[in-house]
Amino acid sequence: MKEVAIGTEYIALGQFLKLSDCIDSGGQAKFFLQENEILINGEVDNRRGRKLYAGDVVQVQGFGSFTVVRRG
Repeated sequence: MKEVAIGTEYIALGQFLKLSDCIDSGGQAKFFLQENEILINGEVDNRRGRKLYAGDVVQVQGFGSFTVVRRG
């Protein structure tokens, strides 16, 4: 499981996808979420504005599993 470090309290799912290298730009998030299944803590969610906090586990079809961790 890969860790994705954030420096803020939370990160939006769309931003997370870019930070985790699942997409190249934030503009791709809407289309990526329409075509790929995303599990957050075991539940399907495709809202690009979904807030992710430290400790959340995100599974991206075709890219693997990620854990959100708080930096610093």
